[in-house]
Amino acid sequence: MPVLVMKFGGTSVATLDRIRRAAKRVGVEVAKGYDVIVIVSAMSGETNKLVGFVEETSPLFDAREYDAVVSSGENVTAGLMALTLQEMDVPARSWQGWQVPLVTTSQHSSARIVDIPTDNITRKFGEGMKVAVVAGFQGISPEGRITTLGRGGSDTTAVAFAAAFDAQRCDIYTDVDGVYTTDPRICDKARKLDKIAFEEMLELASLGAKVLQTRSVELAMRYKVKLRVLSSFEEQSDEAGTLVCDEEEIMELNVVSGVAHSRDEAKMTLVAVEDRPGIAAGIFTPLSEAGINVDMIVQNISDEGHTDMTFSCPVNQVARAEKALKAAMEAGNIAFSELVADTEVCKISVVGIGMRSHTGVAAKMFKVLSEEGINIKVITTSEIKISVLVERKYMELAVQALHHAFDLDKAS
Repeated sequence: MPVLVMKFGGTSVATLDRIRRAAKRVGVEVAKGYDVIVIVSAMSGETNKLVGFVEETSPLFDAREYDAVVSSGENVTAGLMALTLQEMDVPARSWQGWQVPLVTTSQHSSARIVDIPTDNITRKFGEGMKVAVVAGFQGISPEGRITTLGRGGSDTTAVAFAAAFDAQRCDIYTDVDGVYTTDPRICDKARKLDKIAFEEMLELASLGAKVLQTRSVELAMRYKVKLRVLSSFEEQSDEAGTLVCDEEEIMELNVVSGVAHSRDEAKMTLVAVEDRPGIAAGIFTPLSEAGINVDMIVQNISDEGHTDMTFSCPVNQVARAEKALKAAMEAGNIAFSELVADTEVCKISVVGIGMRSHTGVAAKMFKVLSEEGINIKVITTSEIKISVLVERKYMELAVQALHHAFDLDKAS
């Protein structure tokens, strides 16, 4: 039988009623002739509660025991989903990560998937099982310890299973009905996209769009897994949701497909850094070792042997970045006269594969922001995206103005 992967997020399985609703959707696909692998998250709020228990019990916790605790929420959901399907006379059973087994690295709380052997589940399908309900977010290390894949890891679990089992499609059920041109909470003219290319979705996910976890999109792009993002709470049709696919499957690529934003950004500037070979490594190596997620980087023109170096990072990592850089200066690895942190900025990005074949996107973006009186602090570009840092108070205005300027509020 062809295999279909269906993933249900925390809001989709938040109550027994919602689990029953999700199970009915699974039953519809079974009736179409699919063998179905269902990936489930913990019930909404459960993981946060378990994390709180761990932190209250042991502030300096053992990461291995942390994973053992926080992965348990998915086990509960998997068992309840399997029981619900059985009550519907659908042959189903639950699987924990170690039973598959989903083999991961040993990096607890942020493990990466190494292998998903298909033998055990395939054999059960051959014996009459129609649905394998797998606990998402979790796996097993080479040492035999439970691991977790990091927040949003159930998306990655689902895509990895779709790749391993050569599934026809991977459906991600969530609390939104697809991928939008921008955040509908900020711009009421945001439109749902019928299709979006892997590369565009990857950029949007990494730039602040929270519909899909970035790692899951990377995996889907690498293994050519068709992803469909759907709502758990609306009636479905074959054309429902947003299909994330190869750009070749999209008839006419938009110049700009979406506007993303990231609210909690910070801009950090090292003033009067010595301009010499190796200085960039001297700055960014300690930041990397401290786990700082550096994004935009700008170096000014050298003046009398000194330059300013500016970079952006999440606002909650500013203190760690300051500590790492001051330690590097005290060790004599770098020298600067001042470290300035601006924690009142946000990142605004326009994304579209059509940029590859169209000119003037940057000029148009900058002109629109200028007309709204919004000053650009930092700019970075790639082949299919342009990102700027601006004052956070202008975030909503910038998103709305760019969404309108690039005609994203008009039906394609």
